[in-house]
Amino acid sequence: MRDELLADLIDRTKRVIRELEQFSSLSGEELNYRVSDRSWSILECIEHLALYGDFYIPEIRSRIASAKPSDNNEFKSGWLGNYFALSMLPGENGKLNKMKTFKEMNPINKALNASVLERFRKQQLEMLELLMAASGVDLGKTKTSISISKWIKLKLGDTFRVVVYHNQRHMAQALRVQKELLAVAN
Repeated sequence: MRDELLADLIDRTKRVIRELEQFSSLSGEELNYRVSDRSWSILECIEHLALYGDFYIPEIRSRIASAKPSDNNEFKSGWLGNYFALSMLPGENGKLNKMKTFKEMNPINKALNASVLERFRKQQLEMLELLMAASGVDLGKTKTSISISKWIKLKLGDTFRVVVYHNQRHMAQALRVQKELLAVAN
């Protein structure tokens, strides 16, 4: 059901915003701390999400704006969209299945500062607005492009799931970096 899906995604997005707040008191050095040379810092995790937000937020906004209004509350995930969405979720124990990041979305070794946190927070507030606006469109008939291919289109409901679950995935990663940082500091 559309309404239940949107309510769940709104809750998940609000949780990501609350978790993001935990990083606001950290210093630049702490935000850039890495567990190893090949792992991401907190800021790199958040920058990665903001890079995807730069693609998906305008794409979703455009598709909602051009969609015909609909009171259809049904939503059935597509097999590809469901596969992508579920692959993003952290496992039961918070473990992430390893995935290769596209080069242009890999923020490793970028010079980053705390402004990344505010940029991502603003994107999440926009995402909440889009999730609310989506209650007036058909999440199955409205299709969006995806960042990895111009030729593949996903149902809007699946695109929302992929983006929100991806945000949760890398927020969990950033929180693990923070936990490691605290362990090293003590």
